[in-house]
Amino acid sequence: MKSDFAAAHLHLDRACHYLRGDDEVSRAALAALDLVIEAVAAAQYARPTADVVPFPRPSKGPLPPLAS
Repeated sequence: MKSDFAAAHLHLDRACHYLRGDDEVSRAALAALDLVIEAVAAAQYARPTADVVPFPRPSKGPLPPLAS
């Protein structure tokens, strides 16, 4: 089963919206949610490493003429 990072991001943003208090607990919770939102965004947009295909190199002979 794959994670739905977009939905998770949406719900975390909503949680931030509900934590509007100016108290220490609200500020700490917002800071923690910010870290989680960053982690979700990084996972959402992460790309797997690509395999690099080597480009064939010409032999040591002269270069072929350019087409005109």
